[in-house]
Amino acid sequence: MTTPLSGLHKQVWTAMLAALIAVGAMVQLPIGPVPVTLQTLFIVLAGLILGPVRGASAMALYILAGIIGLPVFAGGKAGFAHMLGPTGGYLLGYVGTALLAGFGSSEADAPPGFIKPLLWSLAGLVCVFAVGLAQLMAVLDISFEKAVAIGFAPFIIGDLIKVFAAVFAYRYLHSRRLLPS
Repeated sequence: MTTPLSGLHKQVWTAMLAALIAVGAMVQLPIGPVPVTLQTLFIVLAGLILGPVRGASAMALYILAGIIGLPVFAGGKAGFAHMLGPTGGYLLGYVGTALLAGFGSSEADAPPGFIKPLLWSLAGLVCVFAVGLAQLMAVLDISFEKAVAIGFAPFIIGDLIKVFAAVFAYRYLHSRRLLPS
């Protein structure tokens, strides 16, 4: 159901999820050139809650905040130069993650299934790892095997758990009718 405030409601959710992505970046476990964060959870959730375009917009808003100097990237980092570093590809890939996860969202009045949002969210995970590993290899001048060892293997289990958690959270919020319409 669309209300006169639906547009504003969606804008507030977009800004809130961009802020949650930033908070997720601050919760980190530094294990190498790519830290473990909670960003994946909030990025997938942004896509599922907001849909593909607004979900990707929330991620783009987060990146823009970091580029202009707000310390929102993992470890409180900021600036355009960070986008050119070893983790910049992951940040760019997250836009695709939110976009793809957004295709798994359902209409406001239709109950969400589990398989559709999960599969689209997993496709988003493939996107972030593809773009992230490509830049990691280029910036550090390392082989694909080395990039997988430092930029994929330590993260895949945790990211899969975060994707499942995001899908469950989305389904819960949807069942309680707490999402923007």
